[in-house]
Amino acid sequence: MKYIDGFKDPAAAKALAANIRELAERLPEGGTAKIMEVCGSHTMAIARHALRDLLPENIDLTSGPGCPVCVTDSGYVDAAIELAGRNNVIVATFGDMLRVPGGDGPKGRRSLTTARAEGAAIKVCYSPAMALDAAEANPDKEVVFLAIGFETTAAPIAATLDDAVNCGIGNFSLLTAFKLVPPALEALSSDPEIKVDAFLCPAHVSAIIGANAYEPFVEAHRKPCVIAGFEPLDILFGVEKILEQLVDGKTFVDNQYARVVKPEGNTVAQKIIERYFEPADAVWRGIGAIPASGMAMRPEFSAFNAEKKLGVEIKAGKPDPRCRCGDVLKGKIKPDQCAMFGKACAPTHPVGPCMVSSEGACAAFFKYARK
Repeated sequence: MKYIDGFKDPAAAKALAANIRELAERLPEGGTAKIMEVCGSHTMAIARHALRDLLPENIDLTSGPGCPVCVTDSGYVDAAIELAGRNNVIVATFGDMLRVPGGDGPKGRRSLTTARAEGAAIKVCYSPAMALDAAEANPDKEVVFLAIGFETTAAPIAATLDDAVNCGIGNFSLLTAFKLVPPALEALSSDPEIKVDAFLCPAHVSAIIGANAYEPFVEAHRKPCVIAGFEPLDILFGVEKILEQLVDGKTFVDNQYARVVKPEGNTVAQKIIERYFEPADAVWRGIGAIPASGMAMRPEFSAFNAEKKLGVEIKAGKPDPRCRCGDVLKGKIKPDQCAMFGKACAPTHPVGPCMVSSEGACAAFFKYARK
């Protein structure tokens, strides 16, 4: 294919790859570097464009917990299924949550898809605003939107909640399972079993929180952080800038997506998030509880909190013990190092969430990088 887009120019990619190889030869301390991308869109772009094939063997570009569906605990899925089974409830959700497996329960391991096949009222939405429209169209039902995702998704969901509050739509609520990226970087870097040298930071999230949000992490852990866009050259340029820091012995936040990401981020989005949500401890599937790594609805808006309003409890999940999504999310193994990969677990019959979402590392590896 002949690209005319400047961000997909083959000659520029070859030049960047050559410079990356030259920098890789100058790496200190054994001459290796493990770089983790913490964004599902990066994961998919890296696999789709075979960018790992351009890197030398001593550069390990590995996927982290950047897929919002993948890090949603199975106990949350169980709670969503329980709600969907109630006569007066419609569960509204993004489509990639449908096939995420829940925990092992009395009826076996179920998903929203199996619940819908059993008659549960589940509506697929392309935006949270569609869930609010469903609440207006069904005044005799409680519409519960599955509010998952990182800071990027939290902003439009907060804006939708703002509309519900201002318009007095009382049959709308959220079941929240938001996740925050900086605390996840902190947890990954504090685990002695996870040896990551640098992070390719998420572009979408960074557009909301701003480049400055990573400064405390970099200061505490002395690991380079480079924010990069999603085009092939964006990612290669990000890798190059990380290697420059590692070779020079420097650590700082390098914003290479300045055409979108500002130092202070999107302050309008930040304000509306803070209006409705506050930091809270959160459970990440495969990783466990991370302090202050999530967001819960502020008590004054409990009338829109599905847990409080409908009395549903999110319990600890019981994921399939054979699934190694947790190790994939922590960068401890590559997807094909799981014994189930491509066999018992595949996109047509996923066992773990990393094989469900289009942004999951296992799904990306299965589609683009299988040997």
